[in-house]
Amino acid sequence: MSRTFSIIIFLFTISHLFAQEKFTLSGYVKDASSGEELIGATIYIEELKSGGTTNVYGYYSLTIPKGNYHIRYSYIGFESNTVVIDLSKSQINDLELKVQESTLNEVVIKGEADDANIRSAEMGVVKMDIKEINKIPVLFGEMDIIKTLTLMPGVSSGGEGKGGFYVRGGNTDQNLILLDEAPVYNASHLMGFFSVFNSDAIKDMTLYKAGIPAKFGGRLSSVLDVHMKEGNQKKYSVSGGLGLISSRLTIEGPIVKDKGSFIVSGRRTYADVLFGLFDKDFSDMSLFFYDLNAKANYRIGENDRLFISGYFGKDKLGTEKFGFNWGNTTGTLRWNHLFNSRLFSNTTLIYSSYNYQINITQSNSEFEISSGIEDYHIKQDFTFFANTDNTVKFGMDVIYHTFKPGDLISAGELQIDNIIIDKKHAFESGIYLSNEQKLGSRVKLDYGIRFSLFNEVGPGSVFQYDSDGEIINEKIYNKGELIESYFEPEPRLSMSYLLNESSSLKASFQRNAQYIHLLSASTSDNPTDVWVPSSSLIKPEKANQYSVGYFRNFLNNTFETSIEVYYKDMYDLVDYKDGADILLNEHVEADLVFGKGRSYGVELLLKKNLGKFTGWVGYTLSKTERQFDAINSGDWFSARQDRTNDVSVVGMYDINDRLAVSASWLYYTGDAVTMPSGQYLIDGNIVPLYTERNGYRMPDYHRLDLSLTLKGKQTQKFQSSWNFSIYNAYARQNAYSISFEESETVPGTMEAVQFSLFSIIPSVTWNFKF
Repeated sequence: MSRTFSIIIFLFTISHLFAQEKFTLSGYVKDASSGEELIGATIYIEELKSGGTTNVYGYYSLTIPKGNYHIRYSYIGFESNTVVIDLSKSQINDLELKVQESTLNEVVIKGEADDANIRSAEMGVVKMDIKEINKIPVLFGEMDIIKTLTLMPGVSSGGEGKGGFYVRGGNTDQNLILLDEAPVYNASHLMGFFSVFNSDAIKDMTLYKAGIPAKFGGRLSSVLDVHMKEGNQKKYSVSGGLGLISSRLTIEGPIVKDKGSFIVSGRRTYADVLFGLFDKDFSDMSLFFYDLNAKANYRIGENDRLFISGYFGKDKLGTEKFGFNWGNTTGTLRWNHLFNSRLFSNTTLIYSSYNYQINITQSNSEFEISSGIEDYHIKQDFTFFANTDNTVKFGMDVIYHTFKPGDLISAGELQIDNIIIDKKHAFESGIYLSNEQKLGSRVKLDYGIRFSLFNEVGPGSVFQYDSDGEIINEKIYNKGELIESYFEPEPRLSMSYLLNESSSLKASFQRNAQYIHLLSASTSDNPTDVWVPSSSLIKPEKANQYSVGYFRNFLNNTFETSIEVYYKDMYDLVDYKDGADILLNEHVEADLVFGKGRSYGVELLLKKNLGKFTGWVGYTLSKTERQFDAINSGDWFSARQDRTNDVSVVGMYDINDRLAVSASWLYYTGDAVTMPSGQYLIDGNIVPLYTERNGYRMPDYHRLDLSLTLKGKQTQKFQSSWNFSIYNAYARQNAYSISFEESETVPGTMEAVQFSLFSIIPSVTWNFKF
């Protein structure tokens, strides 16, 4: 009897296995006009009512039961394509999609599935199409992805004329900014008026405010993941633009048609030349930036592809007697390899550096001050497409940091002692494992864990200080000798539950650790801020973030809405003692204090994606605070980026095929600042009295920008357009800074003096492509 039962079980198992015989359908989805891979294209199996999407390299892999299927390939802004496939064996199906010839009623503003915001487990994620970004009015007509991001809920600008951006209450250095996987340490040009990203060279960008994937590490608040274009694999083209203070030029084309391509894109401003024409005081002044993006790729057989890309940017400001320049350099070499149709590999070598240099000429003497940071980085990432319900990602990475705190070198008649602060070195590494999983038709999970390790190594000296900042001990370490080590587990979890075809609930949790820190003694980010590693005194910063949200689409996904609530705890934050100085300070650690922070808020978004009129309204209500025992008598105080209310309204309207207008309006509560609360006299001089840290507010900020785009006659060989924009259309005098001076009318008293940067600024740009 038992033998009979065993035979029945065996036969049932065998028949079940045969019934579940599965094969893999895989390939790349590309743009038919350029050959560039499409990121996030949807592959939908009608018979199974399931499918998947392409990864950041345009690759997909679906393992499904044997059978005949109707497979629909789609991507917003492109014509969908349905093919019939007899899946009796594993096969490769590369597909090209044609750009949709849109009518005015079919205009779209994003490049992903039209209900991805509902069905995806992602929350706190911003994805924007470059075409959308190019429609939004900006300063001097120079398109800027970071300025556009700050119009979204939960993302705030560093301020007018100030670099960086804030995400959910984090500091500007707590954002990991990646360009083709290489970190960009200073993403601003001209003190924050422009970003380093030339939109002509950018293919795709994603900002993670929450639910950060386990493959990313090293920052507390967010990840901005930017990918450059690969270049047109079909034909050669030249595009660019001429503006009032800047010009751009891009050249791209095939190395071998449909096998390899390249793109080179450059940009330069000439504000100093323009100002010099109207004011002789500017004739000997340098005030410009340039950047260059370059990328090439080549397919070696069916399973291998190589990419090489680089970014080179520099700002220059000064005169014959004073010069100040700063810039980034990045380089990325990537190798994509398919071990088989289900296992995708990406091996990456990365170089990144940032440095600044100040040159001063005085009395036949020259002085040079410099500082920076340099990285060498290796990454190995794997994606295993287990089946249509599970996609497993795992990998590792190692970074070798070199920190250059600062040097002062002099030459000439005025000899002073050179100051050369020892470099610091560290290894930052991590391993991760994650899985994107579907549970039935309603539940999606994205969960994983990252284990990060940080080792500060010699050569170098480590000092111990007493409570007054005096040195009490020094220990010297040899090259490669371990100085300090930290290890942190970083779990990540995002989930969504589909309530119906148009709404869902989502939740996420993430823990992040940050091992490198930007020291800034000013109220805004400057190119002279200094990066330092975690050490015996400086602990890694850590944060836990919890968020929940409700997402709802209306009118067949024409409108999307969301409400997200978040709470973030932060630990071992770094700040300065009052009156500290960081420039060329070898013992800067003695001037640091450590504390904690918290940030919480609600983000609302209403976005229209289809039709002649598109755009969004965003609102953030939030609170961000810090607490340090040595600051503000140990009481909680508002962080400088604490903005109670933040509102943005963006609208874009296509009047006809050639004419389009757009506008954006933003408002936010003034930054928290420290101002004098009184005054006293010392030897007849008025001295301000400071009490509470960040106890006052700058005036509220608001601004309206307008834009009009007129397309010229379009042919197959030549396209052009004119863009007219007005920055700060109603000439609001927003405060850049407030200083306190002795009153001229009432001697012996102090008065506040506001300084504003800009009034109304019109601009015009001519764009072309042939």
